[in-house]
Amino acid sequence: RPWYALTEAERQRAMEEHIRIGREEFPGIKNHTTYSFGIDDQEFMTAFECEEPADFMHLMLRLRDSEASRYTERDTPIFVGRFVPIREALAALDGASARVEA
Repeated sequence: RPWYALTEAERQRAMEEHIRIGREEFPGIKNHTTYSFGIDDQEFMTAFECEEPADFMHLMLRLRDSEASRYTERDTPIFVGRFVPIREALAALDGASARVEA
């Protein structure tokens, strides 16, 4: 992969730019990175938390302009959803409310 043809310093610089964009331009978005190198085809996966889905979409558009993104082979699929209590999620699946019998 071309990414690994870069020197360590070049890769570090690209990642610092990528991280800076997220932290400085979108401080309200939390990033959770899970590394999976050697487990599957991707090296890592990310999960993001924010109040407004549009903010996340703007972050993704901005990150795609970064140097590091030129070396991204695939950045899909992307799933966007809402955090809801488990009972609310289950109720939404079948249209029935989730109840606990006392």
